[in-house]
Amino acid sequence: MSSYALAIGYALFLWWFSTGVILYLNGLPPRTYRASLIAATALMILLVGVIFLVRDRHDLWGAYLGFTAGVLVWGWLEMVYFMGLVTGPHKQPCPPGCRGWRRFRLALGTSIYHELLLLLIAALLVGVTWDAANQVGTWAFVILWLMRWSAKLNLFLGVPNLNEDWLPDHVRFITSYLRKRPMNLLFPVSVSVATVVMSLLVEAALELSTTCFAGVSLILAATLLALAILEHWFLVLPLADAALWRWVTTSGDRANSGRVGNR
Repeated sequence: MSSYALAIGYALFLWWFSTGVILYLNGLPPRTYRASLIAATALMILLVGVIFLVRDRHDLWGAYLGFTAGVLVWGWLEMVYFMGLVTGPHKQPCPPGCRGWRRFRLALGTSIYHELLLLLIAALLVGVTWDAANQVGTWAFVILWLMRWSAKLNLFLGVPNLNEDWLPDHVRFITSYLRKRPMNLLFPVSVSVATVVMSLLVEAALELSTTCFAGVSLILAATLLALAILEHWFLVLPLADAALWRWVTTSGDRANSGRVGNR
């Protein structure tokens, strides 16, 4: 079981550290975004190459490399949205009294180009690993992609915690399309379905050797899904999730001081 414990610990660390780095870079002054995006884009291209190179490796190194690449490719997509490189044509707050399908259409307009980019990257990774022995990178990406869609819909329908403090100023207008509510009907469905899938992944892994590629791959995917479920619970429970990334708040302080200094 030590191999599974290592996989769980690695997935936890990668999720925590990569999220913190993205939050840190997003919180820096906008003048730094160009350099961050150039470096991140170069890394993303390299990571897609890694997924291609390990597509036929069904050993533990292949599992960890593919998983890492898939998670970090997702991180690049987070950066290009929150830094404003790829968003959508609508960049205005929700008009007063806007409801129903019009509100949904305008909300989608704030990120539709990014959603299309997500589809393109997902198709690229599926194509790269199609019928390959190692699809862990694609699994990781698809888990994050689907769970992010679920989180976005839950935020749109209404949850208690919007976590708007993490957003850079230039995209904070998107919170006007979100609702603060104790609960919505989608939330229990989202969490329940994801929990069932996670349980099935763990059950399948426990039937395999703890040192084999398939078992470790399943545990990595299950842990990532569990973390995505945890992020859903952060939306509704009074949990101090910000404490997990307290070390990134200094970037926000620098950004704020930089804006004050430029006035």
